[in-house]
Amino acid sequence: MAVARSKPICWFAAPLLWFTLSAGVSAEPPQLDTIRDVVLAIHNCWRPPPLEKAAPIDITVIVSFNREGAILGHPRISYESEQATDNDRVQYRVAVMEALQRCTPLPFTESLGGAVAGRPFAIPFRNKKYPPRSQEKRAWLLPKIL
Repeated sequence: MAVARSKPICWFAAPLLWFTLSAGVSAEPPQLDTIRDVVLAIHNCWRPPPLEKAAPIDITVIVSFNREGAILGHPRISYESEQATDNDRVQYRVAVMEALQRCTPLPFTESLGGAVAGRPFAIPFRNKKYPPRSQEKRAWLLPKIL
């Protein structure tokens, strides 16, 4: 005769409790250790304006950060596409500034914070789709075989 073994409820409750507690804790964002990480983090926060509000343009912002990753001074727009209208420029300036507000302060590592503090970053935001480059071969570019 087989006796049914009762398993303690704690065998099931303990892993469930651990999973619930670990899922509820918000993890810190990964710290940024390179300049490339900084630019990618800012680009991940950027939301271009919808096409019905503004035509796609290119825009570049110059911004500096302090050691803690907060914006130092005032960001400055250094480039905008020349065919952009005034409305396009305003919409894209607002989108860039909102992206900077969403992202900052950036989680710099101590070494990156010391390296980039006060130094200007020129961050381009490209929204236009460029045609693919031509792959044609020119006769004068081919190697000559003698």
